[in-house]
Amino acid sequence: MRICASPLKIGQSRWRDLTRLRVGEHPMPTLESLLALVDGRVPLLLEVKVEQDIWRWSPALKTALKDYRGPFGVMSFDARVPRFLKTKFPGVRRGLVVGDDLSAFKRRIALWFAQPDFLAVDRAALGKPWVERARRRMPVYSWTIRTAEQRAQGAVHADALIWEADGRP
Repeated sequence: MRICASPLKIGQSRWRDLTRLRVGEHPMPTLESLLALVDGRVPLLLEVKVEQDIWRWSPALKTALKDYRGPFGVMSFDARVPRFLKTKFPGVRRGLVVGDDLSAFKRRIALWFAQPDFLAVDRAALGKPWVERARRRMPVYSWTIRTAEQRAQGAVHADALIWEADGRP
């Protein structure tokens, strides 16, 4: 809904319905078309969103990325995704996306299980002691940056910022 102004859910929709979705003035790109467009010129950060079916995304991601030569990382809110990547795709840089509302206990379990190479944390968590501790062990990215004020805060407390819209708050 946020990106395409449509209630369709990718995993529950037919391909022909998805082809009608628009991102701004353009059709929603497939991962393959996005990779062809970028062609390794800039690093990509791909977020895998899973609901009930954790295993559906893996073959599609493997097929799309097998010949891609540019730098990329894959991240997810679901700790099983980076854990799976570690065992099945060990060369892929993997991250765990962490919301500020996740309890300390669940966060510790997720970090232990995922064993990520980087964290992507909710901007509301920036400056918190757990984020600063994590940052000593691995890069911390922050999402979603929308304003100049958030950009200034993120520049102090994160290693990279994840933008929304055109990337210029």
